[in-house]
Amino acid sequence: MKLIEKLDSPLTDAVVELTGKDGNAFFILGQVRRGILNSNRPELAEEFMREATASDYEHLLSVCMRYVDVR
Repeated sequence: MKLIEKLDSPLTDAVVELTGKDGNAFFILGQVRRGILNSNRPELAEEFMREATASDYEHLLSVCMRYVDVR
């Protein structure tokens, strides 16, 4: 069971509060990037930006949830 939980965990230990905040894509990108830079894996920030901006808004949100704990 722990292995499954670990696989579903975000790639970083960052927790980013987005609920009730501005839903603008640029705001979300900035908040999540800042969270990654302050996390245990700051080297993933540029990879996150490339991946998150590669498609549409829905893709952006799913990528955010892969990298950080979105609340």
